[in-house]
Amino acid sequence: ELFAEEKYEKCDFIKTYKPKPALQPTQIEAAAALINNAKRPYILAGQGVLLSGATKELIAFSEKTGIPVASTLLGLGAFPQDHPNYVGYLGMHGNYGPNVNTNECDVLIGLGMRFDDRVTGNVSKYAKQAKIIHIDIDKAEINKIIKTDAFILADAKEALSALTEKCEEKKHAEWISTFHAMDKIEYEKVIKDEFAPTCNELMMAEVINCLSKKTNGEAIVVTDVGQHQMVTSRYYKFKNPRTNVTSGGAGTMGFALPAAMGAKLAMPHKQVVAVIGDGGYQMTVQELGTIMQYKIPVKILVLNNNFLGMVRQWQQLFHAKRYSFTEMDNPDFIKIAEAYNITARKVSKREELEAAIQEMLDSKTSYFLEVVVGKEDNVFPMVPAGAGVGDVILEIPRK
Repeated sequence: ELFAEEKYEKCDFIKTYKPKPALQPTQIEAAAALINNAKRPYILAGQGVLLSGATKELIAFSEKTGIPVASTLLGLGAFPQDHPNYVGYLGMHGNYGPNVNTNECDVLIGLGMRFDDRVTGNVSKYAKQAKIIHIDIDKAEINKIIKTDAFILADAKEALSALTEKCEEKKHAEWISTFHAMDKIEYEKVIKDEFAPTCNELMMAEVINCLSKKTNGEAIVVTDVGQHQMVTSRYYKFKNPRTNVTSGGAGTMGFALPAAMGAKLAMPHKQVVAVIGDGGYQMTVQELGTIMQYKIPVKILVLNNNFLGMVRQWQQLFHAKRYSFTEMDNPDFIKIAEAYNITARKVSKREELEAAIQEMLDSKTSYFLEVVVGKEDNVFPMVPAGAGVGDVILEIPRK
């Protein structure tokens, strides 16, 4: 009846924005001039690369200019991790070299990323020595957090294609070697003990490393929020774009299980693994009913440390180990999964891990695997709150 009324008058459309801004040649020229004069240029690739389907363009740009590429949490998979110009993952729990060299580069190119505080740390200490180029499709992001010396307001795919034509062919082998030197430091201080631990407890890193190898980095991996999310972003070697699914904006615990179901329904031919902590798992555990009813063959890998691990790590490092409201008494996860007709297994011994992960991956139906990991297994490197990215720590600070 409302639509039958004849009293409606025409009105103007509300003010909006162009979802795909046109390339501006002057912006391309300004950015190219900075890049061509750079001695230590550096690309930070974010989710915008994936959303625009610009992986091939980013590879071509990096190979022509010789510029090293690091990825944000949501940018994982945007650039091949086995490419010689890939230098790692950056951010609060990112790799040592990518964080430290943010404050050593002379031109920093933020590509399809928003300079989130998990990437920048203390903004007053962030890349003060560098010329900043920001490439993003959203005008609101430009100069919002980090002031730019040049920007390109455009789709990442189009911007990279135009920029590649204007940039000179160069090599930056010596600059890239500084990242590799810091990789060795990180390996000795952090990774070596995580991949070959001397303790009896399983460590999160060795679980994710095993999963990465067993899937050849080709599964769609859906993570929740917490320590397991950071460990997965560090050690799962994503080979393809759009295979890292995580809650990197709001950081919503409980995300992984329903998101993994959606990923499997959208991509039924792909292996989909939800990696979840015991805390986040219980926030949407009721979705096992949906998995049962619709027979969704998703794989669920819960890393159980009986803690809200990320908060516990902060309490250990910065609050004299006063564990407040972080320790958890968990139910029997195996019985719960089996009640929903989901095949389930629990492992706590290192010698059982590889076979258990393989069994999970080989299953034609949904599968729940609980892996008991060390209660005080921490995630390093770490940029403490209020610190700059150059202040990243590799171990528990000594008093």
